Amino acid sequence: MSHETMTGDQLLRILSALANPHRLRIVGALAGGRNYVSQLARDMDMSRTLLHMHLQRLEAAGLIIGVMEVSDSGKAMKYFEVTPFGFELGPATIAATVPTLTQDNAKAGK
Repeated sequence: MSHETMTGDQLLRILSALANPHRLRIVGALAGGRNYVSQLARDMDMSRTLLHMHLQRLEAAGLIIGVMEVSDSGKAMKYFEVTPFGFELGPATIAATVPTLTQDNAKAGK
């Protein structure tokens, strides 16, 4: 994703998702490679319920992706990994995305 193709709504989702220390730590942990939910919860010292909430927010922003896999023992395990992303955030990027904000987001300041 680049700032040339990013919409204002996408930029808001990304910034909102990253504006939380837990989610920043999750992205940092996944930058080292993919991991499954239970192990990631132990590594982050976080409940799986809270971790799922943060993972959903990061996934909705397009920053991570989750894939369900079945282990050799037949247990379903959901693995997450970081998606490649990068863009320069500055006045020009913001100015370019503002016209693409939907009315709901523009009015609500979301």
